[in-house]
Amino acid sequence: MSDGAALAGPDGVLRCPWALSTEDYVSYHDEEWGRPVHGDDALFERISLEAFQSGLSWITILRRRPGFRTAFAEFRIEKVAAFTDEDRDRLLADPGIIRNRAKIDATLANARVLADWAEGELDEFIWSHAPDPAARPAPKTLADVPAVTPESTALSKALKKRGLRFVGPTTAYALMQACGLVNDHLESCVSRTGPAAR
Repeated sequence: MSDGAALAGPDGVLRCPWALSTEDYVSYHDEEWGRPVHGDDALFERISLEAFQSGLSWITILRRRPGFRTAFAEFRIEKVAAFTDEDRDRLLADPGIIRNRAKIDATLANARVLADWAEGELDEFIWSHAPDPAARPAPKTLADVPAVTPESTALSKALKKRGLRFVGPTTAYALMQACGLVNDHLESCVSRTGPAAR
């Protein structure tokens, strides 16, 4: 298939090869992945979805994201923190999400922890772990993209120390990639080189 270098899609544009596996991935890659995400609720959503993704393909989560948003009150921290046992039972029976008891419980517990944080604290906390972009050369192939970094390990430890769950170093790095703390678009990918690139 590929040596992991950027590939041309049907439109002739070079993209990270993973983006071409499904149409859903193309738009996610072009419009979301690697672009800065700010706001406590938005970051709580990403933390939660990355936790649900653990052990699964991201496409499984992406295609259920509307269902997740409906089930978890658009991931508004204050609302999820107030979920009751009845809400938990509803989530465990909801076919629109991944009905994993441990991941559901972690999401509810994380919301309760974050509800006690000051406004903007989660945003500042996560972004304080962003590495210096100048110290990171653009990856040429997928082989140059790590699964874990010292920064993601530090972020994972810091989040766990503050009481958050399902935030291991690999999950933390996926969060950093998705939310733009790092730019892992390949060197020749349109999202790094094109007019819409950051």
